[in-house]
Amino acid sequence: MEPIKLLLVDDEEGYVSVLCKRLSKRKIDVTPALSAADALGIMRKKDFDVAVLDLKMEDMDGIEALKIFKKICPAMEVIMLTGHGSEKAASEGLELGAFDYLTKPCDLEELLRKIRQAVAKRG
Repeated sequence: MEPIKLLLVDDEEGYVSVLCKRLSKRKIDVTPALSAADALGIMRKKDFDVAVLDLKMEDMDGIEALKIFKKICPAMEVIMLTGHGSEKAASEGLELGAFDYLTKPCDLEELLRKIRQAVAKRG
């Protein structure tokens, strides 16, 4: 079975590094991006099954990034990560086509389940 190709977009370097290691051990091909701009550059060169996108980043709001992701690659599912109190932004994201959202820090098993559901939905 081919590994799931995942784009992880978050500006917290330590978090990205730990999550990349943990997901890679579970046969997920993770490409990290430390900003929305990085992610967009990477998306022009490579296809992904699913993206995990932080809503709060320095360079670009996660909702803005989501809109652009959906224009560039409408088939790619997007799971948003949100801090406490950002449920409003998360529901806006769902309206804009995000697959689902999780509150940070999220449980790894729950994240894996969402990733697999998103990939299954994509077919």
